[in-house]
Amino acid sequence: MPADFLASPATFAALFAALLAAGAVSGLLAGLFGVGGGAVLVPVLYECLGYYGVDDDIRMHISVATSVAVIIPTSIRSFLAHRKIGAVDMDLLRRWTVVIPLGAIAAGLVAGFISGEALRGIFAFLATLIALKLLFGGQWMRLGSELPGEPARALVGFLIGLFSTLMGIGGGVFNNTFMTLYGRSMHQAVATSSGIGVLISIPGVIGFVIAGWGADGLPAFSLGYVNLLAVVVIMPVTLFLAPYGARLAHRLSRRQLEAGFGLFLLIVATRFTLSLFED
Repeated sequence: MPADFLASPATFAALFAALLAAGAVSGLLAGLFGVGGGAVLVPVLYECLGYYGVDDDIRMHISVATSVAVIIPTSIRSFLAHRKIGAVDMDLLRRWTVVIPLGAIAAGLVAGFISGEALRGIFAFLATLIALKLLFGGQWMRLGSELPGEPARALVGFLIGLFSTLMGIGGGVFNNTFMTLYGRSMHQAVATSSGIGVLISIPGVIGFVIAGWGADGLPAFSLGYVNLLAVVVIMPVTLFLAPYGARLAHRLSRRQLEAGFGLFLLIVATRFTLSLFED
Protein backbone atom coordinates (compact mmCIF):
# COMPACT_ATOMS: atom_id res chain seq x y z
CA MET A 1 0.00 0.00 0.00
CA PRO A 2 1.23 3.53 -0.73
CA ALA A 3 2.52 5.50 2.23
CA ASP A 4 -0.06 7.86 3.74
CA PHE A 5 1.39 11.33 4.24
CA LEU A 6 -1.90 12.51 5.76
CA ALA A 7 -2.13 9.90 8.51
CA SER A 8 -2.32 12.61 11.20
CA PRO A 9 -1.82 16.39 11.52
CA ALA A 10 1.33 15.82 13.59
CA THR A 11 3.04 13.55 11.06
CA PHE A 12 2.09 15.81 8.17
CA ALA A 13 3.43 18.87 10.05
CA ALA A 14 6.74 17.08 10.65
CA LEU A 15 7.02 16.19 6.98
CA PHE A 16 6.13 19.74 5.95
CA ALA A 17 8.82 21.22 8.22
CA ALA A 18 11.46 18.80 6.92
CA LEU A 19 10.62 19.64 3.31
CA LEU A 20 10.77 23.39 4.02
CA ALA A 21 14.20 23.02 5.62
CA ALA A 22 15.44 20.94 2.69
CA GLY A 23 14.13 23.53 0.27
CA ALA A 24 15.89 26.36 2.10
CA VAL A 25 19.29 24.64 2.07
CA SER A 26 18.94 23.39 -1.51
CA GLY A 27 17.96 26.84 -2.76
CA LEU A 28 21.07 28.41 -1.28
CA LEU A 29 23.25 25.62 -2.66
CA ALA A 30 21.68 25.96 -6.10
CA GLY A 31 22.92 29.51 -6.36
CA LEU A 32 26.15 29.00 -4.45
CA PHE A 33 27.45 25.93 -6.31
CA GLY A 34 25.23 25.78 -9.41
CA VAL A 35 24.15 22.27 -8.41
CA GLY A 36 20.38 22.61 -8.21
CA GLY A 37 20.36 21.58 -4.55
CA GLY A 38 19.81 17.89 -5.33
CA ALA A 39 22.71 16.77 -3.19
CA VAL A 40 20.67 18.01 -0.21
CA LEU A 41 17.22 17.02 -1.38
CA VAL A 42 17.98 13.40 -2.27
CA PRO A 43 19.20 12.28 1.19
CA VAL A 44 16.54 14.34 3.02
CA LEU A 45 13.72 12.97 0.86
CA TYR A 46 15.14 9.47 1.21
CA GLU A 47 14.95 9.68 5.00
CA CYS A 48 11.48 11.28 4.97
CA LEU A 49 10.06 8.63 2.67
CA GLY A 50 11.51 5.89 4.84
CA TYR A 51 9.86 7.37 7.92
CA TYR A 52 6.50 7.30 6.15
CA GLY A 53 6.86 3.67 5.13
CA VAL A 54 7.71 3.92 1.44
CA ASP A 55 9.22 0.65 0.20
CA ASP A 56 13.01 0.56 -0.07
CA ASP A 57 12.73 -0.70 -3.66
CA ILE A 58 11.38 2.64 -4.88
CA ARG A 59 12.37 5.10 -2.14
CA MET A 60 15.60 6.19 -3.85
CA HIS A 61 13.86 6.42 -7.22
CA ILE A 62 11.26 8.81 -5.80
CA SER A 63 13.90 10.87 -4.00
CA VAL A 64 16.00 11.29 -7.13
CA ALA A 65 13.05 11.98 -9.44
CA THR A 66 11.47 14.53 -7.10
CA SER A 67 14.80 16.28 -6.66
CA VAL A 68 15.17 16.58 -10.44
CA ALA A 69 11.67 18.09 -10.65
CA VAL A 70 12.48 20.73 -8.01
CA ILE A 71 15.64 21.62 -9.94
CA ILE A 72 13.61 22.98 -12.88
CA PRO A 73 12.61 26.38 -11.44
CA THR A 74 15.63 26.56 -9.12
CA SER A 75 18.08 26.19 -12.00
CA ILE A 76 16.23 28.67 -14.17
CA ARG A 77 16.29 31.35 -11.47
CA SER A 78 19.90 30.62 -10.55
CA PHE A 79 20.92 30.72 -14.24
CA LEU A 80 19.26 34.09 -14.78
CA ALA A 81 21.05 35.49 -11.72
CA HIS A 82 24.46 34.24 -12.91
CA ARG A 83 23.86 35.39 -16.50
CA LYS A 84 23.00 38.87 -15.26
CA ILE A 85 26.46 39.00 -13.68
CA GLY A 86 27.96 37.86 -17.01
CA ALA A 87 29.74 34.77 -15.73
CA VAL A 88 28.02 32.04 -17.84
CA ASP A 89 29.85 30.35 -20.74
CA MET A 90 26.97 30.59 -23.19
CA ASP A 91 28.95 29.00 -26.05
CA LEU A 92 29.44 25.80 -24.05
CA LEU A 93 25.75 25.70 -23.11
CA ARG A 94 24.70 26.04 -26.76
CA ARG A 95 26.98 23.17 -27.78
CA TRP A 96 25.37 20.95 -25.12
CA THR A 97 21.74 21.87 -25.86
CA VAL A 98 21.04 18.43 -27.39
CA VAL A 99 23.47 15.97 -25.80
CA ILE A 100 22.80 16.83 -22.14
CA PRO A 101 19.00 16.38 -22.45
CA LEU A 102 19.60 13.07 -24.25
CA GLY A 103 21.70 11.88 -21.32
CA ALA A 104 19.03 13.02 -18.85
CA ILE A 105 16.24 11.18 -20.67
CA ALA A 106 18.37 8.04 -20.87
CA ALA A 107 19.02 8.18 -17.12
CA GLY A 108 15.36 8.54 -16.27
CA LEU A 109 14.52 5.48 -18.31
CA VAL A 110 17.49 3.44 -17.02
CA ALA A 111 16.46 4.20 -13.42
CA GLY A 112 13.29 2.20 -13.97
CA PHE A 113 15.36 -0.98 -14.43
CA ILE A 114 17.84 -0.73 -11.54
CA SER A 115 17.35 -1.20 -7.81
CA GLY A 116 17.20 1.47 -5.15
CA GLU A 117 20.38 0.05 -3.65
CA ALA A 118 22.17 0.46 -6.98
CA LEU A 119 21.03 4.07 -7.20
CA ARG A 120 22.38 4.77 -3.72
CA GLY A 121 25.66 3.13 -4.65
CA ILE A 122 25.98 5.25 -7.80
CA PHE A 123 25.24 8.41 -5.81
CA ALA A 124 27.79 7.59 -3.09
CA PHE A 125 30.57 6.50 -5.46
CA LEU A 126 30.38 9.47 -7.82
CA ALA A 127 29.95 11.99 -5.01
CA THR A 128 33.03 10.60 -3.22
CA LEU A 129 35.21 10.88 -6.33
CA ILE A 130 34.20 14.48 -6.92
CA ALA A 131 34.61 15.39 -3.23
CA LEU A 132 38.14 13.99 -3.10
CA LYS A 133 39.10 15.89 -6.22
CA LEU A 134 37.77 19.15 -4.80
CA LEU A 135 39.42 18.66 -1.41
CA PHE A 136 42.80 17.29 -2.47
CA GLY A 137 43.17 17.84 -6.23
CA GLY A 138 44.72 21.27 -5.96
CA GLN A 139 45.90 23.44 -8.81
CA TRP A 140 48.21 20.71 -10.12
CA MET A 141 45.29 18.54 -11.19
CA ARG A 142 44.75 19.87 -14.71
CA LEU A 143 44.13 18.10 -18.00
CA GLY A 144 44.75 21.13 -20.20
CA SER A 145 44.29 24.85 -20.68
CA GLU A 146 41.42 24.62 -23.18
CA LEU A 147 38.21 22.59 -23.17
CA PRO A 148 38.40 19.56 -25.52
CA GLY A 149 36.83 19.77 -28.95
CA GLU A 150 34.25 17.50 -30.58
CA PRO A 151 33.33 14.67 -30.30
CA ALA A 152 34.90 14.47 -26.82
CA ARG A 153 32.99 17.54 -25.62
CA ALA A 154 29.67 16.07 -26.79
CA LEU A 155 30.42 12.79 -25.00
CA VAL A 156 31.21 14.67 -21.78
CA GLY A 157 27.91 16.54 -22.07
CA PHE A 158 25.96 13.31 -22.51
CA LEU A 159 27.66 11.71 -19.50
CA ILE A 160 27.01 14.80 -17.37
CA GLY A 161 23.32 14.54 -18.23
CA LEU A 162 23.28 10.79 -17.56
CA PHE A 163 25.11 10.67 -14.24
CA SER A 164 23.63 13.89 -12.85
CA THR A 165 20.08 12.66 -13.45
CA LEU A 166 20.85 9.29 -11.85
CA MET A 167 22.02 11.22 -8.77
CA GLY A 168 19.10 13.67 -8.80
CA ILE A 169 21.38 16.70 -9.12
CA GLY A 170 21.60 19.59 -11.53
CA GLY A 171 24.94 18.81 -13.18
CA GLY A 172 27.11 21.20 -11.19
CA VAL A 173 29.00 18.36 -9.50
CA PHE A 174 30.38 17.13 -12.81
CA ASN A 175 30.52 20.32 -14.84
CA ASN A 176 32.36 22.24 -12.13
CA THR A 177 34.99 19.49 -12.13
CA PHE A 178 35.16 19.30 -15.92
CA MET A 179 35.61 23.03 -16.46
CA THR A 180 38.15 23.52 -13.67
CA LEU A 181 40.22 20.56 -14.93
CA TYR A 182 40.67 22.59 -18.12
CA GLY A 183 41.65 25.83 -16.47
CA ARG A 184 38.31 27.60 -16.19
CA SER A 185 37.59 29.53 -13.01
CA MET A 186 35.37 27.98 -10.36
CA HIS A 187 33.12 31.03 -10.54
CA GLN A 188 32.52 30.57 -14.28
CA ALA A 189 32.02 26.83 -13.80
CA VAL A 190 29.41 27.43 -11.10
CA ALA A 191 27.59 29.99 -13.23
CA THR A 192 27.55 27.72 -16.30
CA SER A 193 26.38 24.77 -14.20
CA SER A 194 23.20 26.63 -13.32
CA GLY A 195 22.29 26.63 -17.02
CA ILE A 196 23.16 22.94 -17.33
CA GLY A 197 20.65 22.27 -14.55
CA VAL A 198 17.93 23.58 -16.85
CA LEU A 199 19.03 21.25 -19.66
CA ILE A 200 19.03 18.27 -17.31
CA SER A 201 15.93 18.76 -15.17
CA ILE A 202 13.13 19.08 -17.73
CA PRO A 203 13.94 15.99 -19.85
CA GLY A 204 15.01 14.12 -16.71
CA VAL A 205 11.58 14.55 -15.14
CA ILE A 206 9.92 13.28 -18.31
CA GLY A 207 12.05 10.13 -18.15
CA PHE A 208 11.24 9.52 -14.46
CA VAL A 209 7.51 10.02 -14.98
CA ILE A 210 7.53 7.46 -17.79
CA ALA A 211 9.75 5.00 -15.91
CA GLY A 212 7.63 5.15 -12.74
CA TRP A 213 4.19 5.21 -14.32
CA GLY A 214 2.02 2.63 -12.57
CA ALA A 215 4.78 1.41 -10.24
CA ASP A 216 3.63 -0.41 -7.11
CA GLY A 217 3.81 1.29 -3.70
CA LEU A 218 4.03 4.89 -4.83
CA PRO A 219 3.09 7.41 -2.10
CA ALA A 220 0.14 9.75 -2.42
CA PHE A 221 0.40 12.65 -4.90
CA SER A 222 2.90 10.89 -7.18
CA LEU A 223 3.24 11.28 -10.94
CA GLY A 224 5.44 8.37 -11.92
CA TYR A 225 8.40 8.55 -9.57
CA VAL A 226 7.91 12.30 -9.02
CA ASN A 227 6.12 13.22 -5.77
CA LEU A 228 4.09 16.35 -6.42
CA LEU A 229 3.50 17.17 -2.74
CA ALA A 230 7.23 17.46 -2.08
CA VAL A 231 7.70 19.51 -5.24
CA VAL A 232 4.95 21.99 -4.29
CA VAL A 233 6.30 22.47 -0.76
CA ILE A 234 9.99 22.75 -1.65
CA MET A 235 9.82 24.71 -4.91
CA PRO A 236 8.80 28.18 -3.58
CA VAL A 237 11.54 28.15 -0.94
CA THR A 238 14.27 27.21 -3.42
CA LEU A 239 13.09 29.87 -5.88
CA PHE A 240 13.26 32.54 -3.22
CA LEU A 241 16.73 31.67 -1.91
CA ALA A 242 18.62 30.68 -5.10
CA PRO A 243 19.56 34.28 -6.09
CA TYR A 244 21.04 34.89 -2.65
CA GLY A 245 23.28 31.86 -3.09
CA ALA A 246 24.37 33.13 -6.52
CA ARG A 247 25.41 36.49 -5.09
CA LEU A 248 27.29 34.80 -2.26
CA ALA A 249 29.20 32.61 -4.72
CA HIS A 250 30.87 35.66 -6.27
CA ARG A 251 32.02 36.92 -2.86
CA LEU A 252 33.94 33.75 -2.00
CA SER A 253 37.32 32.58 -3.24
CA ARG A 254 37.79 29.59 -5.52
CA ARG A 255 39.32 27.56 -2.69
CA GLN A 256 36.48 28.38 -0.32
CA LEU A 257 33.94 27.20 -2.90
CA GLU A 258 35.85 24.00 -3.63
CA ALA A 259 36.48 23.10 0.01
CA GLY A 260 32.90 23.82 1.09
CA PHE A 261 31.39 21.85 -1.75
CA GLY A 262 33.84 18.97 -1.31
CA LEU A 263 33.14 18.60 2.41
CA PHE A 264 29.41 18.66 1.86
CA LEU A 265 29.58 15.96 -0.84
CA LEU A 266 31.80 13.77 1.30
CA ILE A 267 29.31 13.89 4.19
CA VAL A 268 26.40 12.96 1.92
CA ALA A 269 28.37 10.18 0.20
CA THR A 270 29.36 8.70 3.57
CA ARG A 271 25.73 8.63 4.70
CA PHE A 272 24.64 6.73 1.59
CA THR A 273 27.57 4.34 1.77
CA LEU A 274 26.64 3.46 5.36
CA SER A 275 23.03 2.93 4.32
CA LEU A 276 24.14 0.18 1.91
CA PHE A 277 25.45 -1.85 4.85
CA GLU A 278 22.29 -1.30 6.86
CA ASP A 279 20.12 -3.20 4.36
